[in-house]
Amino acid sequence: MPKEIINADEFLKLSEKASECKVKKLGEVTKLKLRTPGNLFTIKLEAKAADELLAKITCAKTEL
Repeated sequence: MPKEIINADEFLKLSEKASECKVKKLGEVTKLKLRTPGNLFTIKLEAKAADELLAKITCAKTEL
């Protein structure tokens, strides 16, 4: 089961260990999914906040 993260800073910290980040745009909300070796983490953000967070993430990004 995926674990939902609420804090963007915590999500950014987890992205350092992630192998990929999937981006799913759902209208005004964007859902980001991080695949780490043990878990899948998700976060839902507004489109503008998600774009700012994506700029800081260094792992491979895939848009769904």
